[in-house]
Amino acid sequence: MSGCIAVVNAGSSSIKFALCDADSDTNVLFRGQIEAIGVAPKLHVRDAQGNTIEQRSWPTEGFDHTAATREILTVGSSLAKGTPILGVGHRIVHGGTKYGAPVRLNRQILDELAELIPLAPLHQPHNLQPVQTILDVVPHIPQIACFDTAFHRTQETIAQSFALPRHYTERGVRRYGFHGLSYEYIVSRLQELDPRAAAGRAILAHLGNGASLCAVHNGKSVASTMGFTAVDGLMMGTRCGGLDPGVILYLLQQDHLDVAGIEDLIYRKSGLLGVSGISSDMRTLRGSSDSVAREAIALFVYRIVREIGSLVAALGGIDALVFSGGIGENDAATRAEVVAGSAWLGAAIDPQRNAKGDGLVSADTSRIPVWVIATDEERLIARRTRELVTSGAL
Repeated sequence: MSGCIAVVNAGSSSIKFALCDADSDTNVLFRGQIEAIGVAPKLHVRDAQGNTIEQRSWPTEGFDHTAATREILTVGSSLAKGTPILGVGHRIVHGGTKYGAPVRLNRQILDELAELIPLAPLHQPHNLQPVQTILDVVPHIPQIACFDTAFHRTQETIAQSFALPRHYTERGVRRYGFHGLSYEYIVSRLQELDPRAAAGRAILAHLGNGASLCAVHNGKSVASTMGFTAVDGLMMGTRCGGLDPGVILYLLQQDHLDVAGIEDLIYRKSGLLGVSGISSDMRTLRGSSDSVAREAIALFVYRIVREIGSLVAALGGIDALVFSGGIGENDAATRAEVVAGSAWLGAAIDPQRNAKGDGLVSADTSRIPVWVIATDEERLIARRTRELVTSGAL
């Protein structure tokens, strides 16, 4: 092994990380996570076989994303056992109109990406904090940004445009789309599993606490449900998804909510949590006998089925449907309900295959294949980071 590639995927209260063999992105050596940052931070690291090899916890006070990143650097260095870390790849949610491919990060680019925080307030600041910390501690290690928006840059201008005065579009008010790293990985796996479907028209469903759909043709993004921000499109765990702008105006005028109040409502208090009043976790809702839990699930499924129809129209047909993400990969009931709602496409599910929830889950009589493909954003980031740091282009 000539070296390691580290991957960092920072969220609002957790930082996931992985250490990969630089010679092959398929060889993930370790995966770990520091979770509950700011509440009850704890570290958990597993080896390639899934065995726990490291656990730690810290007092809450003063333990922020900077402290978490420093701990990850210490743990990563120990796990590498003297093998050089050739680069660190980061998931950065928003690349704006400028960044459509992985790029080496420096302080100037970091400042540019910070200007995009209003477009992704739940993600961008947390994505950038570890970059800053690593620049401060080990500035000699190349850091590579891999953007969630980049995959969607292949969309036609018309698919990215809002019907607003042109000067707003020129300022960058357009549909960007997100979950791009997940979709790029899913496309690569679909090409291996079902080359015919991958070369045709597929709808990819990344369903989790954040949820979206993407229409791809020959592996390229054609349209997506998320737009200017990651709150648009499908109903999600705590995000409302598509919402009539008039509702926002109404709440501003009648309930006298300010910008912060609106942001809190549409990002953190809506979706499955808001409709059910119980939880944002599909597992909890599936286990509940309360009617409001059933209503929240029904609305979640309805929005997915309705948007599938929209994306089929954008593609001009469909050759495959793929489920991924926490719900898409693990909740057989949601998959069955979505496919039942899409029966007009000729989609049909095999109950036994669906219960297993891995690989092909469609019935033999289904007109289109329905797949479950586990996403792996960290592996995709490692791949793109390795390509850049070993290309000699840095």
